[in-house]
Amino acid sequence: MFKLHCLILAFAFVQCSLFAQRVFAQKVPIVTTKSITLTDASRNRLILVEAYSATSSSTAKPQSSLRRVVLLSAGYSGGDTTSHRAYSFIADALAQHGCLVLSVQHERPDDAPMAREGSLYELRKPIWERGVTNLLFVRESLRKKFTKYDFDHLVLLGHSNGGDISMLFATKYPNLVSDVITFDHRRMPIPRVNKPRILSLRSSDFEADAGVLPTPEEQKKFGMTIRRLPNTKHGEMDDGGTPAQKQEIRELVLHFLVGDSGKE
Repeated sequence: MFKLHCLILAFAFVQCSLFAQRVFAQKVPIVTTKSITLTDASRNRLILVEAYSATSSSTAKPQSSLRRVVLLSAGYSGGDTTSHRAYSFIADALAQHGCLVLSVQHERPDDAPMAREGSLYELRKPIWERGVTNLLFVRESLRKKFTKYDFDHLVLLGHSNGGDISMLFATKYPNLVSDVITFDHRRMPIPRVNKPRILSLRSSDFEADAGVLPTPEEQKKFGMTIRRLPNTKHGEMDDGGTPAQKQEIRELVLHFLVGDSGKE
């Protein structure tokens, strides 16, 4: 009798485990990535893009039907052509919520190096302008390929120099942008406007240049969110960060965009 009772309990445990696995699979969409190479013939320039989306073959549905397009710009890579793949921790989370994330590689090995001294705003602005042109080209090139997504109300997300690119894009083309999120950009001033919505996460080890960030009064007036991360340095805001650092960033970004904390 005791053995029978144990067998019944073991069977019930297995069934509960299988049920839990099925429920989990239904709740978490499978994210697929695709490497895309675009050629801007007018500039004789290759643009590498990593596309993240929730696969349609999964039985799981996106956690929300945003169908937004996120243009993600990596930090300056010095010619490394793989840096746009270093943000999967946030790209995967956004894709699971129904977004199409297009992570763009802005540098090429033969590009002149970025200025490190002098008037950095003036000297680096041509690099940001090139980045804005890249993003516009990606938008026009891929909107016909990904027809289920909204390319007219973009979400811009950028780290460091990629954040400067994102802010310049939002300043020049505010009608194309719904939200801008930066990870510790430091040079390009945030436009003092109500739209697009702004979230900027700040590292613990660097300060932005004067006038880049809005004052507390401006933040309140324009509904902007500036959040300092006391336990995260500038170079820890990509996949190289700790699990705790990445989780904090995910929570803040998802709460800003979809009201979901993204807690695991």
